[in-house]
Order: sequence, then structure tokens, then C-alpha cells
Amino acid sequence: MVHLNATATAVSADRVQILWLVAPTLVALAAVAIAVWSLRVVNRLQTTTDVLQQGDAGVSIADALAARTTDIANLRSAAVEIADLLDVTRQELSSALRHTAVVRYDAFGDMGGRMSFSAAMLDDHGDGLLITSIHGRSETRTYLKSVTDSAAEQLSPEESEAIDRASGRRK
Repeated sequence: MVHLNATATAVSADRVQILWLVAPTLVALAAVAIAVWSLRVVNRLQTTTDVLQQGDAGVSIADALAARTTDIANLRSAAVEIADLLDVTRQELSSALRHTAVVRYDAFGDMGGRMSFSAAMLDDHGDGLLITSIHGRSETRTYLKSVTDSAAEQLSPEESEAIDRASGRRK
């Protein structure tokens, strides 16, 4: 039995030596496997980062975002300028003679063709002018009257109608 114990101890010592050789090898193989996996993950992340940094046109996403931010700021500034110009235009347009109406008529019973007319041109406040042209057989006379607040002095029925149409009080 003594001999068997010595053999068992020798076998046991050999196993310990093998275990001391195999265990670090297994740890090394596990470390290599983890390193390979880590490299693959890092390569995928690097590819993603390269795509984000390069973009489609070789411009980084950060640079493209900064450019868009600048563009948006410029657009906002332009929108404010346009709004200011629109306000000025509205104020100027309110004083433009843009409400017009023409009434044609026969001034004299013996003449046809409605050659006489009264034309009213008013701004948004009802101020403007009235032009009347009376066509006769041998002459034509033209008159100009000032209109204030959609009213003028000594108006004929046709002149009143032209002012009413221009001011929107009559169709």
C-alpha cells in the first residue's frame, strides 16, 4: 500500500502541475476571446463615429448642426426685418389711392354713349380725389374735387355714387 500512496501522490502532483499549466492557459484564452470581442465592438463604434463625424458630404455632424443653427438664426433675423417692412408697407398702403370707382353717364339728354364720367380715387381713410368729365356736343369740361372722409362739397348724384362705390358703401 505504501507503493500505491506514493503513486497516488505522484499522480496528484502531476495533476496539480497540469492544473497550474492549464488554468493560466484557459484564463489567457478567455482574455484573448474578450479582447477580440472588445476590438470588434470598438471597430463598430469607430465606424459609427466616423459616419457621424464625416456625414454624407465629408462634413461632421457637429459642423453641419452648427451651420444649421446659424442658418436658423439668420432666418429669424430676416423674418423680423420682413415683419418690420410689412408694417411700414401696410402704413404706406393705407394712404395709397387704391379704392376706385367710375360712374359713366349721359350728362345731356340729347347725347348718348355715356361719354361723361365721375371717377373717385380714395385711400383707406376715405381721403382722395374726384375727377368729373362732362362731355357735351361742342366741348368737354373736366373738374377735380378733393374728398375728405368720403365726402366733398357740391356733389352731383353721379359724383356721390362714385364716392359711395369707392368707399364700399354701395356696389
